[in-house]
Amino acid sequence: MLTVLGLTMVAAFMVVIMTRRATPIVALIAVPVVFGLLAGAGTGIGKMITDGIKDLAPTAAMLFFAIIFFGVMIDVGLFDPVIRAVVRVVGEDPAKLVLGTGVLAAVVSLDGDGSTTFIVTTTALLPLYLKLGVSPVVLTVVAGLANGTMNILPWGGPTARAAAALKISPSEVFVPMIPSLIAGMVVVLAFAWHLGLMERKRIGSIVIRDRVLSGVGSGGGGGTIGGDAGTGGTDEDSSGTKDGALTAALGVHGNPKLLWFNAAITIALLAVLTLDLLPIPVLFMIAAAIALAVNFPKVAEQQEAITRHSKSIVSVVGMVFAAAVLTGVFKGTGMVESVAAWVTGIIPASMGPHLAVITGILSIPFTFLMSNDAFYFGILPVLSETAGHYGISAAEMARASITGQPFHMQSPLVPAILLLVALAGVGLADHHKKVLWRAVVVSIVMLVVGVLLGQIPF
Repeated sequence: MLTVLGLTMVAAFMVVIMTRRATPIVALIAVPVVFGLLAGAGTGIGKMITDGIKDLAPTAAMLFFAIIFFGVMIDVGLFDPVIRAVVRVVGEDPAKLVLGTGVLAAVVSLDGDGSTTFIVTTTALLPLYLKLGVSPVVLTVVAGLANGTMNILPWGGPTARAAAALKISPSEVFVPMIPSLIAGMVVVLAFAWHLGLMERKRIGSIVIRDRVLSGVGSGGGGGTIGGDAGTGGTDEDSSGTKDGALTAALGVHGNPKLLWFNAAITIALLAVLTLDLLPIPVLFMIAAAIALAVNFPKVAEQQEAITRHSKSIVSVVGMVFAAAVLTGVFKGTGMVESVAAWVTGIIPASMGPHLAVITGILSIPFTFLMSNDAFYFGILPVLSETAGHYGISAAEMARASITGQPFHMQSPLVPAILLLVALAGVGLADHHKKVLWRAVVVSIVMLVVGVLLGQIPF
């Protein structure tokens, strides 16, 4: 009975999510409560959920303060020099322009939000693509691949979900996967360079005029997304004009004197994070407090900075706490153990030791066809419980499960990718024709590197 209820609960949860009958938060709460009561949990369901909340509280804290920290860094313009450098370094070579797109998208992806990444990337570079004749599809492909690869950052979503679903620390999942992340980005940049070379061959060298740069991302007729970049600009050869336009476009309102401080604290944060000296939630709490206090000395400014990112905070942190209901009921009622025993019985013994790799491969199509919530909270816990019988740890299963993210981010179920193709004026079908097979390659490379380095058992 518990096996049937467990499988039905997972199926019901996925159907509700994929058919958009309810938001993830509502589904994560309502579905398991109903099935928990059907399983005979009674008033004990309260303790199950409370235990789940206790397990997920550190993950919620990490996401809360990570969003604030990277949001503040974007607000004060930390990444703007990178954007300016990319725009100016592309020179007359389409290959450099496309490669720069990958670099820019990867850097902005550090904030963990795909929508922000695509808005910044298209605002800064799409006018150049349009003016210089480079295909906007190339922009969406490279930006989508870079963001999908960087999406395994512990504050990006899937890593936090995997950790929350299996009740482990996000650092246990992410830190060992850093080599896979680097390998994935190398492949993404290689694809970017190849696409750029193809564009170079197609259109020849390009000439970037000052009036093009002055219109990049500006709000006038020459810089709007989807417009003809440069038509509203001037031929004035003045770096001040260019910088002014770019600064206005990027919305910089921080103190320029604090640029090096913000860069230093960000680098220090990432360095300490990889060393695993302190819990990730503690690191982000400290870093966010320092960033707010230094960049916004006045209390009103600090409150305003937090409020600016409150929408992202509420949706992400709310989702984590709602997930505590599903994970708590799933474990507390004994459904996990029952379903795992059933799965173990139908999987050939010869395949059991390879469940981590199987999970990594399954994550590619599964996370494309369903939301991350459905996969990580509905399917991964069952696979992980089964894998435990073969000596595969929850952390190893979680690592394997996040390798499909480059492919997942191209799914029409992901709002951010729909935003990207809309901003670039590209059809989703055209984007998929060029991006899907490349995304599969990136995911497989990340999985293979994880296996070769022993982070994912084969």
